[in-house]
Amino acid sequence: APSSISALIPIVNAVGNLIEVHIDGGIRSGQDVIRAKALGAKTAHIGRPYVYGLGAGGEEGVVHALEILQREMDLTMALLGERNIN
Repeated sequence: APSSISALIPIVNAVGNLIEVHIDGGIRSGQDVIRAKALGAKTAHIGRPYVYGLGAGGEEGVVHALEILQREMDLTMALLGERNIN
């Protein structure tokens, strides 16, 4: 079976602007979020990192996991020379 990210481009191309495309699977890092957005996803759901953070440290673990994702997204955007995720 193809990965979620590899299936994204054909789906976005097929639906065009008729509907929003959200990706919910395969997102493990901030780079994955930026990649999904760049390939046409409106949003990228981050369930697994959230749940890992919750399991590892409760509320503080979730906050830490989200901070890591944010830093990864910031770094990826900087390396791309972009300031706006949209």
